[in-house]
Amino acid sequence: MLRYEDLKARQTVLRDSFAPSLSLRTHRALSWLHRAEQEEADDDARFLFLWIAFNAAYANEIHDRKTFTERKLLMQFLGRLVEMDKDGLLHQIIWEEFSNSIRMLLHNKYVFQPFWDFQAGIMEEDVWLNAFQRSKLSANRALGRTDTKRVLAEIFDRLYTLRNQIVHGGSTWNSEVNRSQMKDGANILGFLVPTVIHLMMENHNQLWGDACYPVVE
Repeated sequence: MLRYEDLKARQTVLRDSFAPSLSLRTHRALSWLHRAEQEEADDDARFLFLWIAFNAAYANEIHDRKTFTERKLLMQFLGRLVEMDKDGLLHQIIWEEFSNSIRMLLHNKYVFQPFWDFQAGIMEEDVWLNAFQRSKLSANRALGRTDTKRVLAEIFDRLYTLRNQIVHGGSTWNSEVNRSQMKDGANILGFLVPTVIHLMMENHNQLWGDACYPVVE
């Protein structure tokens, strides 16, 4: 498992080769990763800090997950990471470290946004049930094909719903109600986020785009 200290040491070696935007992204992402690692006893806080670290690296807000453009951007980003992952680090996380936890997450209706749309009365029951069935079938096919990019997209789809529950006050701190998905989510992000930062730094010659909210003097 990659840790902040390892990544920070590597950043110190490579940062003179970074484009300004990548330098800012990695600096911010590492700061939040460092903070997340100090919250091992608090899954809710660790999850949130890790999500911020991912956003700092990704630098594109994930808004409505139904919006094709947003999903396409995330898929492209994840696809690039998978292609650059010559050591198979992402593959190892999905298929070796968290295979069972990921399967449970992808089949958990409580982190599937259409389920909550139905609860809010903005979606019919048969519509969300059909959507959930299609999503599970798609996830199972991706798992069966060891399609790392597709599985990663499905994971972040579910984790974004979990993120919304916390950020928008839709859950209680340290609640037993969502404890299993929160613990799994924090653990999965704890492996994925450092790997994302690592891959971006090791491929610093690639174009990663502008950072959000650049530093303005």
